[in-house]
Amino acid sequence: MPRTKPQAEALATAVALKPEAWGADFRAQQPAASTPGTVAVLDEQCRWERRALPQGVLASLSRYSEIPATGTKGEVKVTAAVTVHATALDADDQLSTTLEEPLRCREQQVRTDERISGLMSTGTPYGQGNNTYSDDQVVEIGSYLTGSSKHTYLWYVTRLGTLTVAVSVKGAEGYSDDELVTYGSQATNAMLSRVEFELGGKS
Repeated sequence: MPRTKPQAEALATAVALKPEAWGADFRAQQPAASTPGTVAVLDEQCRWERRALPQGVLASLSRYSEIPATGTKGEVKVTAAVTVHATALDADDQLSTTLEEPLRCREQQVRTDERISGLMSTGTPYGQGNNTYSDDQVVEIGSYLTGSSKHTYLWYVTRLGTLTVAVSVKGAEGYSDDELVTYGSQATNAMLSRVEFELGGKS
């Protein structure tokens, strides 16, 4: 695992999915990526914002993609994020915080015109359920609200040692929950495969 910021930044850049890795229908959102040297934080007012990297985080990168609205189908928005921590305990703390945040903030402000609500989360450590591929995973499910529309929201956060990969999927008109779950699970698997490749094999 990376031990310096340059190593961590290189790994995050290699692992975080660009639009074409999600599928042929995807394109980059604007902005296409997070501000360098920042990490996403849920503040005291339950609003998501970017803050400078805290102690214990070496690098963090989020890339934002979407399927444009066409005909009877709405716009699906997705995020692929990678955070490299200094220690496994720091990474584990992120999973614990993710698991607990829906209890503190059942409704969260994502952007000015985007909210998520009705959130529930569940954790699956290695060896439980079907988790044979990571040290820990948290899945969060709720509703994505924009304007007068309400659709499914999914968030997967997966830890391998000091690294966490996260995938969010914001549903839209014309897309089934099964399709959204497929996007999320395939993106998670793709990033875990990239981690394995970049680190030289299974850990």
